[in-house]
Amino acid sequence: MLENINTPYDLKKLNKNELELLAKEIRCFLIENVSKTGGHLASNLGVVELTIALHYVFNSPIDKIIWDVGHQSYVHKILTGRKNKFDKLRKFNGISGFPKRCESIHDVFETGHSSTSISAALGIAKARDLNNEKYSVISVIGDGALTGGMAFEALNDAGRSKTNLIVILNHNEMSISENVGSISMYLSKIRTDPYYFRFKKDIENIMNIIPPIGKSIYKSVEKLKYSIKQLVVPGMLFEEIGFKYLGPIDGHDINALIEVLNRAKNIEGPILIHTITKKGKGYIHAEQNPDKFHSASPFNIQTGEFKKNGRDTYSDVFGKTLTKIALNDHSIVAITAAMPDGTGLNHFAEKIPDRFFDVGIAEQHAATFAAGMAINGYKPYFAVYSTFLQRAYDQVIHDICIQKLPVVLAIDRAGLVGEDGETHQGLFDISFLRIIPNIVIMSPKNADELVEMIKFSRTLTGPCAIRYPRGKVDSYDINRKCNIQLGKAEILSEGNTVAIFAFGNMVNIALEVRDKIYKEGVYPYVVNLRFAKPLDSELILDIANKAKYIITIEDNVINGGIGSAILELLNKFGIYKPVVRLGFPDKFIEHGDVNTLLKKYNLDSDSIKEKIIRLYREM
Repeated sequence: MLENINTPYDLKKLNKNELELLAKEIRCFLIENVSKTGGHLASNLGVVELTIALHYVFNSPIDKIIWDVGHQSYVHKILTGRKNKFDKLRKFNGISGFPKRCESIHDVFETGHSSTSISAALGIAKARDLNNEKYSVISVIGDGALTGGMAFEALNDAGRSKTNLIVILNHNEMSISENVGSISMYLSKIRTDPYYFRFKKDIENIMNIIPPIGKSIYKSVEKLKYSIKQLVVPGMLFEEIGFKYLGPIDGHDINALIEVLNRAKNIEGPILIHTITKKGKGYIHAEQNPDKFHSASPFNIQTGEFKKNGRDTYSDVFGKTLTKIALNDHSIVAITAAMPDGTGLNHFAEKIPDRFFDVGIAEQHAATFAAGMAINGYKPYFAVYSTFLQRAYDQVIHDICIQKLPVVLAIDRAGLVGEDGETHQGLFDISFLRIIPNIVIMSPKNADELVEMIKFSRTLTGPCAIRYPRGKVDSYDINRKCNIQLGKAEILSEGNTVAIFAFGNMVNIALEVRDKIYKEGVYPYVVNLRFAKPLDSELILDIANKAKYIITIEDNVINGGIGSAILELLNKFGIYKPVVRLGFPDKFIEHGDVNTLLKKYNLDSDSIKEKIIRLYREM
């Protein structure tokens, strides 16, 4: 069946029974392919029927389907002509794991962060209305993404706008709500039936022309109806802000989905359709462990076991170290925005649940929540991916740094993250944090140094950011003593002509470069900066005066990064030496494995070695 589906129009040739068979084939296809490439599996298995129904009822790309976050768009990609590219899913030069406008005309809006789809859909719908065009606009948002404040801002605006817009709330908890069934469907039918709305309007008109009691009778009936409705009709929150609520609907019942979608597209005004789905549906291991199969590495289909080794990650190092010190320091609290496993805070939550706070997908709230706890004497550690910290930038400035509060931003996935691509690469945090007064910014060269930095952060009385990469670590000592001093760098090699200043994860590449250029007779200074703010000005100036030229290496965009900070320092003190800044260019970096991307952007040790040797020979 799937072999013959190359466009959404091919889908419309199938009958309802064939659509159910297609759903089974798509699940097999997803499991087979994601087991090899890795990717977001559980969420995609949960929306198979919903995606089929959407493309069966609507006419993409004329009708616009906007996926919130976009990690659940694999089925959409399969149905829109990209199934033959799934062997390269999330790989360099392959298809993205998220919607990409350059990939397909069916990808209407690019996403990667949550809670954006309703705003985007409303904007598209308003533009449609201004252009006097006629087509449907559909936003698909999960219940998790609905915890983001931006989603409620958009719902509030859309509800009062009276614009034709369909929002599908995909509720993917583990069990199907008991409200799903014939009664729920019956209520939805009655409330969406055009005869009902026509009859309601006729009654209102008749009552309004019966003086003087007609209006009062109608208002009394309305009050009674409203009171009963509050008791028996779900979704009143959405009704209150201006949406017609339909549901809950079994999100795995294709016939029910097609029926309600067909009704919804003929109703005026904003509509919210509430579907209930099961994450990981159709694959027992994903059903039982949806979190583990949210963003899965390659796995064995039969056992559900992941193929990568079981070494700790930087996230684990952070989580285990923080837990250990928090057991003896009751002022420490841990905060996450719906990422306890991804940030390693599952260790903290297990041992110290009363001081662990998961605030949902709400990074802005998390940052200010942390500030509030700091005001009252606690030491909050807010663990957040670099890409998601961007969403709380105003709160970091306004609520944390202006007040000089001792909040620690534990910035996970700093630098390249690889396969998740442009929306998730953590390549901006040095630049956007460095310009904020009162904050300390540091990054470790390895897991042992991360342990030290976490312990050191306890001593600070103001805001602090510790950035560390995604990935596995070698052995480390969680009992390691802290030798970190504020704003002090570490000289790893003494040299003469060349000075290499490296930050965080790039220190290891700098050491590889050193070993390679030794063979060419070049002996560089290699400095582990440790701090982006405050810089070790004394050490940097001393080495800059000795060396003929300077290399800076960072896993951040060049604009405004460590290299820029060192240039500013040298300029301030009137030292004018050639400075070669190595980092990422002024562009969004595509998806692909980390080593491939480092090589493409000349940040691997071989490329840096060649650059240094060329410079050395030109001097």
